[in-house]
Amino acid sequence: MMPISCKMLWLVPLMFMIIQSSNRNVAESARVPAMFVFGDSLVDVGNNNYLSSIARSNYYPYGIDFYNVGPTGRFSNGRTFVDILGEMLGVPYPPAFANPSTAGSRLLGGVNYASAAAGILDESGQHYGQRYSLSQQVLNFETTLNQLRTLMSGTNLTEYLGKSIAVLVFGSNDYINNYLMPSIYSSSFNYSPPDFANLLLNHYARQLLTLYSLGLRKFLLAGIGPLGCIPNQRASGQAPPDRCVDYVNQILGTFNEGLRSLVDQLNKHPGAIFVYGNTYGAVGDILNNPGNYGFSVVDRGCCGIGRNQGQITCLPFAVPCTNRNNYVFWDAFHPTQAVNAILAQRAFTGQPRDCYPINVQQMTLIS
Repeated sequence: MMPISCKMLWLVPLMFMIIQSSNRNVAESARVPAMFVFGDSLVDVGNNNYLSSIARSNYYPYGIDFYNVGPTGRFSNGRTFVDILGEMLGVPYPPAFANPSTAGSRLLGGVNYASAAAGILDESGQHYGQRYSLSQQVLNFETTLNQLRTLMSGTNLTEYLGKSIAVLVFGSNDYINNYLMPSIYSSSFNYSPPDFANLLLNHYARQLLTLYSLGLRKFLLAGIGPLGCIPNQRASGQAPPDRCVDYVNQILGTFNEGLRSLVDQLNKHPGAIFVYGNTYGAVGDILNNPGNYGFSVVDRGCCGIGRNQGQITCLPFAVPCTNRNNYVFWDAFHPTQAVNAILAQRAFTGQPRDCYPINVQQMTLIS
């Protein structure tokens, strides 16, 4: 299979429309009018294809299990967390903001602004080249908003935004591509782990309030997963081969606990519905009880090079594992489609320990 080229990318929206027609037939009606996605490579659907970045995945074997479409810029063997969540919500896959064809009526089901290597802080991931940081993604949403104003009246737009769902997946790069890279970034010298977490949360809160002020009302904020257990960190040699890097996992506590507390504060704003997705707990449960979920390989990537298949991530035309549904991790940094499906289900129908204070399905029922 040849890697998808930029010249071929115009075909992708058409293929998606064919794929998703059956999804829309299954859903009697969309639970929400649109989904707006902000985040990093965990939910990027191809924005970095259009940026001068080395953080790209628009080549085989990425997308090997993504229907018959193949590589699109998703950092997965198949669907991402938001792809699957969108299917549950009955909305089409939000197209990449940077794709020139993302305009006009294609905006109405939502837009994906996520960008690989992006962080809450503007400088996070800068060694990869161009990326849309959180602040830039918010500006990009404003661009979309200006276009939407030409498609509907003010009253209709207010109602549309109020019923739509915003999904934000941020924080991982602020650690693995900033704080935990002292040779490139000075943040670990300038901030203790708790102080750095609070710095991130303060930046995050400001941007969330901006999105609220622009009319969005329903938000899913995903916490950071146990980064010390990803193949890249296991391959660092900071822990025994069969162990996660405990220090890395421990320093995430302040951020995740703070994000959960931030949800309580933000829910005091009129009409706001913020929920916290406990990614750390969900992935931790999978890693601690893999057999319960059908997984047998938890410590290395399905596609990668070196120790734990995590020292160098999945390269073009690399041969991935054949039993991908048995793997927790697809490459050095990202989960497999099978894990994404579990995370989406727990966000959609989970108990408060998974999605606090309510789940996404409950959120859609609040007008």
